[in-house]
Amino acid sequence: MHDEATTHYIDMIDQMTLGHRYIKKQFGKVPRIGWQIDPFGHSAVQAYLLGAEVGFDAVFFARADYQDVLQRRKDRTMEAIWRGSKSFGPSAQIFAGVLANHYEPPDGFNFDIDSTNPPVQDDPELFDYNLEERVDLFVQRALEQAKEFRTNHLMWTMGDDFAYEYANTWFKQLDKLVHYVNKDGRVNTFYSTPSFYVDMKAASNETWPLKLNDYFPYASSANGYWTGYFTSRPALKGYVRKLSAYLQVARQLEFFVGRKVRGPNTDSLEEALAVLQHHDGVSGTEQQHVADDYAKRLYISSIESEDLVNLALQHIASGRFSMNHTPHLEMVTSQVSSQSKATLRAGLNFQQCPSSNISYCPQSEADLSGKTLAVIAYNPLGWERKEIVRITVSDYKVDVFDSSGNLIPSQIIPVSQASRKLREQHLKSIRKPAVSDESIFELLFECSTPPLGYSTYYVKPSQNDSYSSEYTLIQENNENHDVYLQSNSAQYILSSSSRLLDRVKLKDGVEVSLRQSYCWYNGSDGNTEETRGQASGAYVFRPNSSSCFPLTDNIKLSSVKGSLVEEVHQQLSSWLSQVLRTYKGSDHAEVEFTVGPIPIDDNLGKEIVTKFSSDLESHKTFYTDSNGRDFIKRVRDYRSDWELEVHEEVAGNYYPLNSGIYLSDNSIDFSILVDRSMGGSSVTDGELELMLHRRLLYDDGKGVAEALNETTCMGDDFSTCEGLVVRGTFLLDVHSTNESSFSRRNLIQRKLFPLQLVFSVSNDEDGWLSVSEYSAMKTGYQLPPNVALITLQEQHDSNLLLRLGHLFENDEDETWSSVAIVDLQDIFAYRKIKHVEELSLTANQRKCEMKAKHWQIENDDVQPGSYIRSVGFVGDGYQIELRPMEIRTFSVFLE
Repeated sequence: MHDEATTHYIDMIDQMTLGHRYIKKQFGKVPRIGWQIDPFGHSAVQAYLLGAEVGFDAVFFARADYQDVLQRRKDRTMEAIWRGSKSFGPSAQIFAGVLANHYEPPDGFNFDIDSTNPPVQDDPELFDYNLEERVDLFVQRALEQAKEFRTNHLMWTMGDDFAYEYANTWFKQLDKLVHYVNKDGRVNTFYSTPSFYVDMKAASNETWPLKLNDYFPYASSANGYWTGYFTSRPALKGYVRKLSAYLQVARQLEFFVGRKVRGPNTDSLEEALAVLQHHDGVSGTEQQHVADDYAKRLYISSIESEDLVNLALQHIASGRFSMNHTPHLEMVTSQVSSQSKATLRAGLNFQQCPSSNISYCPQSEADLSGKTLAVIAYNPLGWERKEIVRITVSDYKVDVFDSSGNLIPSQIIPVSQASRKLREQHLKSIRKPAVSDESIFELLFECSTPPLGYSTYYVKPSQNDSYSSEYTLIQENNENHDVYLQSNSAQYILSSSSRLLDRVKLKDGVEVSLRQSYCWYNGSDGNTEETRGQASGAYVFRPNSSSCFPLTDNIKLSSVKGSLVEEVHQQLSSWLSQVLRTYKGSDHAEVEFTVGPIPIDDNLGKEIVTKFSSDLESHKTFYTDSNGRDFIKRVRDYRSDWELEVHEEVAGNYYPLNSGIYLSDNSIDFSILVDRSMGGSSVTDGELELMLHRRLLYDDGKGVAEALNETTCMGDDFSTCEGLVVRGTFLLDVHSTNESSFSRRNLIQRKLFPLQLVFSVSNDEDGWLSVSEYSAMKTGYQLPPNVALITLQEQHDSNLLLRLGHLFENDEDETWSSVAIVDLQDIFAYRKIKHVEELSLTANQRKCEMKAKHWQIENDDVQPGSYIRSVGFVGDGYQIELRPMEIRTFSVFLE
């Protein structure tokens, strides 16, 4: 069961596709039921996308807010028809059931080996004979449940965590109960399946309540809001998101050059990422040694995909790679001319920099005397893109050239103090030699890349003392005046008093107050009467109070001004810093935060938050994404399904973010777009907050059985340990409301799929690639701005799995919430389509074979046929339609 809060919809699709492929291959079966019984809250995307669009008839789960469940038991609405999508309406609805007894048997009927429930003793000659008593209790439990559920069909889940260690103790008793209860005649009982149960519900002609939106946040008690795991283990969450994007890159290149059955291939990374989607995986709710194992699996599998990417790019860049026919990698070398073979041997030793987040890249930092550094920027999006890239180099006297040999503008910045400290510490932990601080710089240049392809840029030492890179120093700002950062359409202004972001001035002259601050919530230890026994831990966010203690005293500030980037570096404490930057040609600002090691010498657990307070009149309303797909309206201290009793003013208003969160006053929108899953909220009108990191000292009693206290250990014997440091980025975007949707959706895609940089250092005469630019798409073609390429993956049977998705919801944008047209043939410039089949989302059945059940719904005012869905092709050829929020999946056979 994948998690539903901290997972991205693309990862959820990949994980479910892998599982369904296995089931189809091994058993020839297509699952009909979503069995999400343990995740800690349930998303709208799970209902309509990973439910109805997969072909499921129903989804069942055990965890819903305790207040919600109490109301549903009274109203007999434990089971409902769930419409998770505003754009799809009834065309993607699903039967959803909250299980009656968590996922356990009714009270008194647990038969595991350590259970105290009495077995059925049916021998009247024995002292503990209890047959009538056990049958009566069975019937009583059934009648009790029947009062809370509709129809005369009930489901009992006969098991639990770690149950069936000795299955005979279960089945011996269950066989007896089935026999004697049916003999009693008041209740008919039998072994069954969720599928058969749903068939009986559908046949009952019952009318069902309607459920909209999602089941977040989840609380198991008045002070037990499971909203801490939205942020728990932020480094692991960031690693998963980074490798998820990398998997898509590797799959695309694997298709371009042909899949290898015997490595390197993408199978191991696909499997490792799928395991991480578990609801005690990317959620951060596992014990530390399990998290370590997860990270190890990710790392090992990423190395294989890295080899694949390097090898694939080598063969494309060699210039002798056949684009019209896709041979397997092991066959390509024989087709390369002797001249290109020499180039491969001498110059094309491609490498990557997985440690660039600590400003460490031995490939780009190499001594370039008499050599050329080739930087390949691969673009996995289906659009052209123009962005500033930054790499570390060991000399500031360099020039940058494009693939035509033109000198292009570049900028040099010394690596910041915070980055040098992070670099030095972590290089020691992995026993890598560090280059001296003075010789490390960041080189920035503007990169233009075609869709689904790459461009190459060349870095060479400057001749003599003349160099073209703009050298910009990091200068301390000790003067008492405001600091300005300029983006393409806005000016970000830092206050002279707070030394943090204070306001934003838009291009039309409108000024928006936007005051940033950092603070920390004190995680409850659960040991006082006031905290009622509930600690803050891996699952639960339980602050001691609603107070967030400030972290913004004596901020040290320095800045960089250049033609490509403007930056302000802020040191808020010895363990907290950030960089606020704007890039040339961009409308947004980027915040790079470095948090940790969070101090705990005061014996206080801390949950680190950044807040942005604006003058937008939000009226308790804000918007968060559902697994990176739809945006859902949230209202503080309110639930649409029941009258909420507020017990936790902060934790009870936290929601999961996978793409972002925004405020709107119907004139201006303020969005924050994140690089990993985390928790966020609007606890005060006009304000947004993100929880960036957590370090806690007590277990919350929900199953981890240890405190969330992540550390990094260094030294020769790894005995010197300190709290984990987390570095990440998020984007700030301020736009008029009518422009914000497009900007937000576009930035989300670019954030999700960054340019992948690959490096090669070679002698000057061998340094220029034979193919410096490449695109798999038809020349001059790119996908429409409202369409994303989601999956491009060669399958084991050599056909191609292709997914395309519409990025906008109904009525989200006046221009882009419209039907998009894509010609599939234009995606494949070098191959001709032979045949296309449309499949279910997880590619385990033909789309035309999917049949949804019909349900009668209470007070349903939606007219039949009001939600039109795209099917088949438009006209001749392979043109398809995509309507708002649609994802269409195809099996493509190429010549």
